[in-house]
Amino acid sequence: MGFISWICLGLVAGLIAKTLMPGKDPGGFFVTIIIGIAGGVLGGFIGRLLGIGTVEGFFHLTSWLLAIAGSVILLILYRLLKKRP
Repeated sequence: MGFISWICLGLVAGLIAKTLMPGKDPGGFFVTIIIGIAGGVLGGFIGRLLGIGTVEGFFHLTSWLLAIAGSVILLILYRLLKKRP
């Protein structure tokens, strides 16, 4: 996948993760993209470790599910870290 594809996948995965986990987040649009892109990488890594698959291409369902799952995990961690004083 190219750089633009990663950004698009990350943006959509981050937005879906925020939709699945409603609430006020301290980050804005760019944080959503960063969480989504990093979530795609994390999801691909976890998928490869578990033997489920990897983030292979933009139009693969597995890529989307792994990216969204990774984004949800990172969003949870981000919220936990931002709540600490």
